[in-house]
Amino acid sequence: MSGRKCTGAICRALAAFALSLEAAPAQETRPTGGRVGIPESPNQPSPQRNNQLSRPTSQPSRSLRQPADPHHALGFAGDSSVRYRAFVDPSDGYLPIADRWRIAFPDYDRLGRRVPADALTMGAISGDYPYVKGHWFDPYNQNVLKGDYPIFGQHTFFNLTLTSDTLWEYRRLPTPSGESSSEPGRRDFFGDGDQNFITQNFIAQLELFHGSAAFKPFDWKIRITPVLNLNYLDTNERGVVGIDVRRGRFRFRRDFALQEAFLETKLSDVSPHYDFVSLRLGRQPFVSDFRGFIFNDVNQGVRLFGSSESNRNQWNFIYLFPAEKDTNSELNTFDARQQNIVIFNFYRQDSLDFDFLPPAWRKGYTSQVSFHFNHDDQRARKLHFDKNGFLIRPDPIGSFEPHNVRVAYFGFTGDGHIGRLNLNHAFYWAAGRDTMNPLAGREVTVNAQMFALEASIDIDWMRLRTSFLWASGDRSPQDGEARGFDAIFDNPNFAGGPYSFWNRQGLRLMGTNLVNRNSILPDLTSSKIEGQANFVNPGLFLVNAGADFEITPKLKLIFNANYLWFAHTEPLELFLQQRNIDREIGADISLGVQYRPLLNNNVIFNYGMAALVPGDGFEDIFESDKPLMSAFVSLTLRF
Repeated sequence: MSGRKCTGAICRALAAFALSLEAAPAQETRPTGGRVGIPESPNQPSPQRNNQLSRPTSQPSRSLRQPADPHHALGFAGDSSVRYRAFVDPSDGYLPIADRWRIAFPDYDRLGRRVPADALTMGAISGDYPYVKGHWFDPYNQNVLKGDYPIFGQHTFFNLTLTSDTLWEYRRLPTPSGESSSEPGRRDFFGDGDQNFITQNFIAQLELFHGSAAFKPFDWKIRITPVLNLNYLDTNERGVVGIDVRRGRFRFRRDFALQEAFLETKLSDVSPHYDFVSLRLGRQPFVSDFRGFIFNDVNQGVRLFGSSESNRNQWNFIYLFPAEKDTNSELNTFDARQQNIVIFNFYRQDSLDFDFLPPAWRKGYTSQVSFHFNHDDQRARKLHFDKNGFLIRPDPIGSFEPHNVRVAYFGFTGDGHIGRLNLNHAFYWAAGRDTMNPLAGREVTVNAQMFALEASIDIDWMRLRTSFLWASGDRSPQDGEARGFDAIFDNPNFAGGPYSFWNRQGLRLMGTNLVNRNSILPDLTSSKIEGQANFVNPGLFLVNAGADFEITPKLKLIFNANYLWFAHTEPLELFLQQRNIDREIGADISLGVQYRPLLNNNVIFNYGMAALVPGDGFEDIFESDKPLMSAFVSLTLRF
């Protein structure tokens, strides 16, 4: 059109419309229901303005208040903290919005029912209605309490998460009857192992952060998570709820803890693609690999982390100085443990992106290399007893001398898919020294390994899985070399995870544990949360077959069958002073049900049942061939 005059009816109509806008007074062009237009940047006015802006005034125009009225914004917007400090003449067709988040929307009844807005908000009227308003207790529509609107200015948000986590669990475990059996005349060493356990957690997570993290990392973030725990244990034998048999067979405890409390700040942007370096200080959650084989906990420390190559590379460096855990709630206390943990890991996404591989293999697989160092020096501490009176450090086996454990872990793990095959694997090598291993009765050099592999394939709504795990055991427990593998603070989601009997239940054995609760390694330690790692242990072989069934988008079934046996039984024979213990542990069969009625994580119902059918080695240890059983029901409600 350059160099030509505009002719015709359309051009004449446009010219007349432009003249009418110039002749009309400013107040007549005021928008009535929202914004007429917004320039792309406040620092670059539209050419229509000719860079002629009105002078600032101390009072905002009445015409500019409506668009930022929180009572007209969607959801529950709260009060705006943004104030208008300048007035721009809207006669040019542009309306400035000081609070860009709380732009007003009109009441709109698309079905013509003349339904009031509050009835739509409360869900009293069904139908497809846009621009629905909300209340503070509504987490599904936009809510200032859920980080959808800024609470200060235009970049500072607040997110409140309230959680109720309820668990009931029944379990039948090998339980010593001792000299104070609940049934007079009982002569068997193991008594009635039925137990009922109930725990209730009330969790409030308060998070204040700067910057919308939909496209870039937080500029800074503060999180505080107080937890109130109530737990109750009912057993059929004495000496279980406490070392003093006069305490009876029941135990109820309350505990309040500050589980999380940290400050996170972004130190630098390292690329135009939102790659960054950030620092986090305080009590914080951290999982050191894909499945939590070595470390999976919430504890206090300093974490430096970041990304590069458009988030393709991710890395973490964290130093932890853990607090002691409460015996019954397993929450953090404010007592120092005198332990130091250093972890470094590096992730590489699409790490098989090589030209010589088939295209279907190149994307979707992430590899990780990691280094862990655990320095758990308890030599300067006295004997440590838990809150129920049981000796925890050092382990109540062999020598009772406080000792120092210094062990480094070198690991390579991977997770993702290669074509249709879903693959997860992990290999770790542990090396270090224990100044006085309680079972060996001497200083030992640690040299232990672990390997795990899970492969699965998706067939429509089914995922078929198989997995294998090997943790090395110690064939010669008194030779000065500790060959049994142990972790720092594991909680693995592997081979059934929380649904598996072996993984979920702790099996007590002569003042210690054959396997700890929420662990997979038979390490013969007194406690996972309060004890020290022990590398003179029998080790483990595990093979698994399982399947996940997505029955509906709301209902999921998880089935697993595990077969387990010890790598070496010599540490058990030394500990129990019993010869010829068989290696077979037995078969572990479990079924889990997960139901999410709202298709989100606001309501989660979990049910699990499992049984351990003893093998010959398990019978040699616990003198029983009766199957062990467990079942649990949990309900999570989250706002």
